[in-house]
Amino acid sequence: MTDDVLVEVNDLEVYFPVHSKGVIPRHVNDVKAVDGVSFSIRRGETLGLVGESGCGKTTTGLAILRLIEATGGSVHFNGIDVTRAGKRQLRKLRKRMAMIFQDPYASLDPRMSIGSIVAEPLEIHRLADGRRAMADRVGELLEMVGLSPDYRNRYPHEFSGGQRQRVGIARALATEPDFIVADEPIAALDVSIQASVMNLLEDLQRELGLTYLFIAHDLAAVQHFSTRVAVMYLGKIAEIADRESLYERTLHPYTRALLSAVPVPDPVRERARTRIILEGDVPTPLDPPSGCRFRTRCPEVFEPCSEVVPPLDPEGNPEHLVACHLYGDFARV
Repeated sequence: MTDDVLVEVNDLEVYFPVHSKGVIPRHVNDVKAVDGVSFSIRRGETLGLVGESGCGKTTTGLAILRLIEATGGSVHFNGIDVTRAGKRQLRKLRKRMAMIFQDPYASLDPRMSIGSIVAEPLEIHRLADGRRAMADRVGELLEMVGLSPDYRNRYPHEFSGGQRQRVGIARALATEPDFIVADEPIAALDVSIQASVMNLLEDLQRELGLTYLFIAHDLAAVQHFSTRVAVMYLGKIAEIADRESLYERTLHPYTRALLSAVPVPDPVRERARTRIILEGDVPTPLDPPSGCRFRTRCPEVFEPCSEVVPPLDPEGNPEHLVACHLYGDFARV
Protein backbone atom coordinates (compact mmCIF):
# COMPACT_ATOMS: atom_id res chain seq x y z
CA MET A 1 0.00 0.00 0.00
CA THR A 2 1.65 3.25 -1.14
CA ASP A 3 1.54 6.51 0.85
CA ASP A 4 -0.93 8.18 -1.51
CA VAL A 5 -3.48 5.32 -1.21
CA LEU A 6 -6.02 5.80 1.58
CA VAL A 7 -8.30 2.80 0.93
CA GLU A 8 -7.22 -0.50 -0.59
CA VAL A 9 -9.73 -3.29 -1.26
CA ASN A 10 -8.32 -6.77 -2.04
CA ASP A 11 -10.45 -9.72 -3.21
CA LEU A 12 -13.42 -8.53 -1.16
CA GLU A 13 -16.24 -11.05 -0.85
CA VAL A 14 -19.67 -10.61 0.71
CA TYR A 15 -21.87 -13.71 0.60
CA PHE A 16 -25.33 -13.93 2.12
CA PRO A 17 -26.25 -17.49 3.15
CA VAL A 18 -29.50 -19.05 1.95
CA HIS A 19 -31.09 -21.66 4.20
CA SER A 20 -33.72 -24.25 3.47
CA LYS A 21 -37.12 -24.03 5.14
CA GLY A 22 -38.08 -26.56 7.77
CA VAL A 23 -37.59 -27.49 11.38
CA ILE A 24 -33.81 -27.69 10.97
CA PRO A 25 -32.74 -25.15 8.33
CA ARG A 26 -29.72 -26.16 6.25
CA HIS A 27 -27.26 -23.92 4.42
CA VAL A 28 -28.07 -24.66 0.78
CA ASN A 29 -26.52 -21.78 -1.18
CA ASP A 30 -25.04 -18.27 -1.04
CA VAL A 31 -26.01 -15.00 -2.67
CA LYS A 32 -22.63 -13.82 -4.00
CA ALA A 33 -23.32 -10.09 -3.76
CA VAL A 34 -19.63 -9.13 -3.93
CA ASP A 35 -17.24 -11.73 -5.31
CA GLY A 36 -13.54 -10.92 -5.46
CA VAL A 37 -13.57 -7.12 -5.84
CA SER A 38 -10.25 -5.23 -5.77
CA PHE A 39 -9.47 -1.53 -6.18
CA SER A 40 -7.72 1.34 -4.41
CA ILE A 41 -8.70 4.94 -3.66
CA ARG A 42 -6.04 7.62 -3.44
CA ARG A 43 -6.13 10.44 -0.93
CA GLY A 44 -8.22 13.40 -2.06
CA GLU A 45 -9.73 11.69 -5.10
CA THR A 46 -13.22 10.49 -5.94
CA LEU A 47 -13.65 6.94 -7.21
CA GLY A 48 -16.99 6.48 -8.95
CA LEU A 49 -18.50 2.99 -8.62
CA VAL A 50 -21.19 2.39 -11.24
CA GLY A 51 -23.35 -0.47 -12.46
CA GLU A 52 -26.91 -1.71 -12.71
CA SER A 53 -29.13 -2.07 -9.65
CA GLY A 54 -28.28 -5.22 -7.72
CA CYS A 55 -24.70 -5.49 -8.96
CA GLY A 56 -23.23 -5.12 -5.45
CA LYS A 57 -22.25 -1.43 -5.35
CA THR A 58 -23.92 -0.53 -2.06
CA THR A 59 -22.88 -3.82 -0.44
CA THR A 60 -19.27 -3.01 -1.36
CA GLY A 61 -19.54 0.40 0.29
CA LEU A 62 -21.11 -1.05 3.45
CA ALA A 63 -18.42 -3.75 3.68
CA ILE A 64 -15.62 -1.18 3.30
CA LEU A 65 -16.99 0.68 6.34
CA ARG A 66 -17.69 -2.65 8.04
CA LEU A 67 -21.35 -1.83 8.45
CA ILE A 68 -21.76 -5.39 7.22
CA GLU A 69 -19.18 -8.14 7.66
CA ALA A 70 -17.08 -9.32 4.72
CA THR A 71 -17.01 -13.03 3.94
CA GLY A 72 -13.48 -12.87 2.57
CA GLY A 73 -10.74 -10.56 1.38
CA SER A 74 -9.49 -7.43 3.10
CA VAL A 75 -10.06 -3.67 3.28
CA HIS A 76 -7.13 -1.54 4.39
CA PHE A 77 -7.79 2.03 5.53
CA ASN A 78 -4.60 4.03 5.96
CA GLY A 79 -2.73 0.74 6.33
CA ILE A 80 -5.10 -0.80 8.91
CA ASP A 81 -7.16 -3.86 7.97
CA VAL A 82 -10.73 -2.81 8.75
CA THR A 83 -12.10 -6.33 8.33
CA ARG A 84 -9.91 -7.68 11.14
CA ALA A 85 -9.86 -4.69 13.49
CA GLY A 86 -10.93 -5.24 17.09
CA LYS A 87 -13.74 -3.27 18.75
CA ARG A 88 -11.47 -0.59 20.23
CA GLN A 89 -9.50 -0.10 17.01
CA LEU A 90 -12.69 -0.11 14.91
CA ARG A 91 -14.21 2.58 17.13
CA LYS A 92 -11.23 4.84 16.40
CA LEU A 93 -11.52 4.12 12.68
CA ARG A 94 -15.23 4.99 12.72
CA LYS A 95 -14.34 8.63 13.40
CA ARG A 96 -12.36 8.79 10.17
CA MET A 97 -14.93 7.12 7.90
CA ALA A 98 -18.54 8.09 7.21
CA MET A 99 -21.46 7.38 4.88
CA ILE A 100 -24.04 9.50 3.09
CA PHE A 101 -27.10 7.34 2.46
CA GLN A 102 -29.21 7.23 -0.68
CA ASP A 103 -32.65 7.97 0.73
CA PRO A 104 -32.80 11.15 2.86
CA TYR A 105 -36.37 10.27 3.81
CA ALA A 106 -35.41 6.92 5.36
CA SER A 107 -31.95 7.68 6.77
CA LEU A 108 -33.06 10.36 9.28
CA ASP A 109 -34.95 9.37 12.43
CA PRO A 110 -38.31 11.22 12.24
CA ARG A 111 -38.50 11.35 16.06
CA MET A 112 -35.21 13.26 16.41
CA SER A 113 -34.68 16.95 15.79
CA ILE A 114 -32.16 18.03 13.17
CA GLY A 115 -29.84 19.24 15.92
CA SER A 116 -29.98 15.88 17.70
CA ILE A 117 -29.30 13.98 14.46
CA VAL A 118 -26.19 16.01 13.69
CA ALA A 119 -25.06 15.94 17.34
CA GLU A 120 -25.35 12.15 17.70
CA PRO A 121 -21.87 11.32 16.24
CA LEU A 122 -20.35 14.04 18.45
CA GLU A 123 -21.91 12.43 21.52
CA ILE A 124 -20.90 8.89 20.57
CA HIS A 125 -17.26 9.85 19.99
CA ARG A 126 -17.18 12.50 22.75
CA LEU A 127 -16.02 15.23 20.41
CA ALA A 128 -17.68 18.19 22.14
CA ASP A 129 -16.90 19.38 25.67
CA GLY A 130 -20.19 20.48 27.15
CA ARG A 131 -23.61 21.49 25.84
CA ARG A 132 -22.47 24.91 24.64
CA ALA A 133 -19.62 23.45 22.58
CA MET A 134 -22.02 20.83 21.20
CA ALA A 135 -24.55 23.48 20.13
CA ASP A 136 -21.83 25.61 18.52
CA ARG A 137 -20.46 22.65 16.57
CA VAL A 138 -23.92 21.62 15.35
CA GLY A 139 -24.58 25.16 14.16
CA GLU A 140 -21.22 25.23 12.38
CA LEU A 141 -21.96 21.93 10.60
CA LEU A 142 -25.40 23.11 9.46
CA GLU A 143 -23.85 26.29 8.05
CA MET A 144 -21.21 24.23 6.23
CA VAL A 145 -23.94 22.45 4.25
CA GLY A 146 -25.97 25.60 3.54
CA LEU A 147 -28.59 25.35 6.30
CA SER A 148 -29.38 27.89 9.00
CA PRO A 149 -28.39 26.99 12.58
CA ASP A 150 -31.91 28.12 13.51
CA TYR A 151 -33.20 24.88 11.95
CA ARG A 152 -31.70 22.73 14.73
CA ASN A 153 -35.01 22.37 16.61
CA ARG A 154 -37.01 21.34 13.56
CA TYR A 155 -37.79 17.76 12.52
CA PRO A 156 -37.04 15.91 9.24
CA HIS A 157 -40.67 16.07 8.00
CA GLU A 158 -40.39 19.87 7.90
CA PHE A 159 -37.69 19.78 5.21
CA SER A 160 -37.49 19.07 1.49
CA GLY A 161 -35.54 16.10 0.11
CA GLY A 162 -32.57 18.28 -0.76
CA GLN A 163 -32.49 19.84 2.70
CA ARG A 164 -32.72 16.43 4.34
CA GLN A 165 -29.77 15.23 2.29
CA ARG A 166 -27.81 18.26 3.46
CA VAL A 167 -28.58 17.23 7.04
CA GLY A 168 -27.26 13.76 6.20
CA ILE A 169 -24.08 15.33 4.82
CA ALA A 170 -23.70 17.45 7.98
CA ARG A 171 -24.04 14.31 10.09
CA ALA A 172 -21.36 12.57 8.00
CA LEU A 173 -19.00 15.53 8.50
CA ALA A 174 -19.48 15.69 12.28
CA THR A 175 -16.46 13.53 13.18
CA GLU A 176 -14.20 15.26 10.62
CA PRO A 177 -13.70 12.09 8.52
CA ASP A 178 -11.02 11.55 5.89
CA PHE A 179 -13.14 9.17 3.80
CA ILE A 180 -16.84 9.23 2.88
CA VAL A 181 -18.89 6.62 1.05
CA ALA A 182 -21.62 8.52 -0.83
CA ASP A 183 -24.25 5.94 -1.76
CA GLU A 184 -26.23 7.43 -4.67
CA PRO A 185 -26.59 10.71 -2.74
CA ILE A 186 -28.63 12.43 -5.48
CA ALA A 187 -30.71 9.51 -6.80
CA ALA A 188 -33.77 10.27 -4.62
CA LEU A 189 -33.68 14.03 -5.28
CA ASP A 190 -35.45 16.17 -7.86
CA VAL A 191 -33.33 16.93 -10.92
CA SER A 192 -33.55 20.65 -10.13
CA ILE A 193 -31.62 20.25 -6.86
CA GLN A 194 -29.23 17.43 -7.77
CA ALA A 195 -26.64 19.88 -9.13
CA SER A 196 -26.64 21.95 -5.93
CA VAL A 197 -25.94 18.87 -3.79
CA MET A 198 -23.17 17.74 -6.16
CA ASN A 199 -21.61 21.21 -6.03
CA LEU A 200 -21.76 21.12 -2.23
CA LEU A 201 -19.92 17.77 -2.14
CA GLU A 202 -17.24 19.15 -4.48
CA ASP A 203 -16.80 22.31 -2.39
CA LEU A 204 -16.48 20.26 0.79
CA GLN A 205 -13.89 18.01 -0.84
CA ARG A 206 -11.75 21.01 -1.78
CA GLU A 207 -12.12 22.69 1.62
CA LEU A 208 -11.66 19.62 3.82
CA GLY A 209 -9.45 17.36 1.67
CA LEU A 210 -12.06 14.59 1.61
CA THR A 211 -11.75 11.28 -0.23
CA TYR A 212 -14.96 9.86 -1.73
CA LEU A 213 -16.29 6.54 -2.93
CA PHE A 214 -19.16 7.83 -5.07
CA ILE A 215 -21.69 5.07 -5.77
CA ALA A 216 -24.10 5.81 -8.62
CA HIS A 217 -25.91 4.51 -11.67
CA ASP A 218 -26.01 7.96 -13.32
CA LEU A 219 -22.98 7.89 -15.62
CA ALA A 220 -23.33 11.57 -16.49
CA ALA A 221 -23.00 12.51 -12.80
CA VAL A 222 -20.06 10.14 -12.38
CA GLN A 223 -18.29 11.66 -15.39
CA HIS A 224 -18.67 15.14 -13.89
CA PHE A 225 -17.79 14.26 -10.30
CA SER A 226 -15.28 11.37 -10.27
CA THR A 227 -11.52 11.29 -10.71
CA ARG A 228 -11.55 7.58 -11.62
CA VAL A 229 -14.40 5.21 -12.42
CA ALA A 230 -14.91 1.51 -11.62
CA VAL A 231 -17.65 -0.39 -13.48
CA MET A 232 -19.25 -3.27 -11.61
CA TYR A 233 -21.32 -6.16 -12.95
CA LEU A 234 -22.86 -8.98 -10.92
CA GLY A 235 -20.46 -8.72 -7.99
CA LYS A 236 -17.24 -8.17 -9.97
CA ILE A 237 -15.28 -5.22 -11.38
CA ALA A 238 -15.47 -5.20 -15.17
CA GLU A 239 -13.33 -2.13 -15.87
CA ILE A 240 -11.56 0.60 -13.92
CA ALA A 241 -9.74 3.66 -15.27
CA ASP A 242 -9.36 7.39 -14.90
CA ARG A 243 -12.36 9.37 -16.06
CA GLU A 244 -10.98 10.56 -19.39
CA SER A 245 -9.58 7.17 -20.39
CA LEU A 246 -12.78 5.31 -19.54
CA TYR A 247 -15.08 7.63 -21.47
CA GLU A 248 -12.76 8.15 -24.46
CA ARG A 249 -11.38 4.60 -24.83
CA THR A 250 -14.02 2.27 -23.45
CA LEU A 251 -12.85 -1.35 -23.49
CA HIS A 252 -15.34 -3.66 -21.81
CA PRO A 253 -18.52 -4.48 -23.80
CA TYR A 254 -20.63 -3.88 -20.69
CA THR A 255 -19.14 -0.41 -20.17
CA ARG A 256 -19.84 0.41 -23.81
CA ALA A 257 -23.47 -0.59 -23.36
CA LEU A 258 -23.80 1.57 -20.25
CA LEU A 259 -22.27 4.60 -21.94
CA SER A 260 -24.46 4.20 -25.01
CA ALA A 261 -27.49 4.74 -22.77
CA VAL A 262 -26.30 8.16 -21.54
CA PRO A 263 -28.18 10.95 -23.38
CA VAL A 264 -26.11 13.48 -25.32
CA PRO A 265 -27.39 17.09 -25.21
CA ASP A 266 -26.44 17.68 -28.87
CA PRO A 267 -29.39 16.40 -30.98
CA VAL A 268 -27.19 15.85 -34.05
CA ARG A 269 -24.72 13.69 -32.15
CA GLU A 270 -27.54 11.94 -30.34
CA ARG A 271 -29.17 10.84 -33.63
CA ALA A 272 -25.80 9.65 -34.99
CA ARG A 273 -25.03 7.45 -31.99
CA THR A 274 -25.55 3.70 -31.99
CA ARG A 275 -27.43 2.48 -28.94
CA ILE A 276 -26.28 -0.92 -27.64
CA ILE A 277 -29.25 -2.94 -26.39
CA LEU A 278 -28.31 -5.84 -24.13
CA GLU A 279 -30.42 -8.95 -24.52
CA GLY A 280 -31.62 -11.10 -21.66
CA ASP A 281 -31.78 -10.42 -17.94
CA VAL A 282 -29.05 -10.04 -15.37
CA PRO A 283 -28.29 -13.55 -13.99
CA THR A 284 -29.00 -14.27 -10.36
CA PRO A 285 -26.09 -13.95 -7.90
CA LEU A 286 -27.34 -17.23 -6.41
CA ASP A 287 -26.08 -19.05 -9.49
CA PRO A 288 -23.79 -16.76 -11.53
CA PRO A 289 -22.56 -17.95 -14.96
CA SER A 290 -19.28 -19.83 -15.21
CA GLY A 291 -16.31 -17.98 -16.67
CA CYS A 292 -17.14 -14.35 -17.44
CA ARG A 293 -20.20 -13.13 -15.56
CA PHE A 294 -21.24 -10.96 -18.51
CA ARG A 295 -21.05 -13.68 -21.18
CA THR A 296 -24.80 -14.48 -21.19
CA ARG A 297 -25.56 -10.93 -22.43
CA CYS A 298 -22.33 -10.00 -24.22
CA PRO A 299 -22.46 -9.30 -27.98
CA GLU A 300 -18.72 -10.15 -28.25
CA VAL A 301 -18.85 -13.54 -26.48
CA PHE A 302 -16.56 -16.34 -27.74
CA GLU A 303 -15.29 -19.73 -26.57
CA PRO A 304 -13.02 -18.90 -23.57
CA CYS A 305 -15.70 -16.70 -21.98
CA SER A 306 -17.71 -19.66 -20.68
CA GLU A 307 -14.71 -21.48 -19.22
CA VAL A 308 -12.20 -18.99 -17.79
CA VAL A 309 -12.80 -16.09 -15.40
CA PRO A 310 -11.12 -13.06 -17.04
CA PRO A 311 -8.56 -11.38 -14.74
CA LEU A 312 -8.62 -7.63 -14.16
CA ASP A 313 -5.49 -6.71 -16.12
CA PRO A 314 -4.05 -3.58 -17.74
CA GLU A 315 -4.51 -3.16 -21.48
CA GLY A 316 -1.79 -0.81 -22.74
CA ASN A 317 -2.28 1.73 -19.92
CA PRO A 318 -1.35 0.33 -16.47
CA GLU A 319 -3.98 2.64 -14.95
CA HIS A 320 -6.72 1.23 -17.20
CA LEU A 321 -7.75 -2.26 -16.09
CA VAL A 322 -10.30 -4.46 -17.84
CA ALA A 323 -11.63 -7.96 -17.12
CA CYS A 324 -12.32 -9.20 -20.63
CA HIS A 325 -10.90 -12.02 -22.81
CA LEU A 326 -10.96 -9.70 -25.83
CA TYR A 327 -7.75 -8.16 -24.46
CA GLY A 328 -6.04 -10.94 -22.46
CA ASP A 329 -4.27 -14.17 -23.37
CA PHE A 330 -7.24 -15.24 -25.51
CA ALA A 331 -7.44 -12.00 -27.50
CA ARG A 332 -8.47 -12.50 -31.11
CA VAL A 333 -5.79 -11.65 -33.65
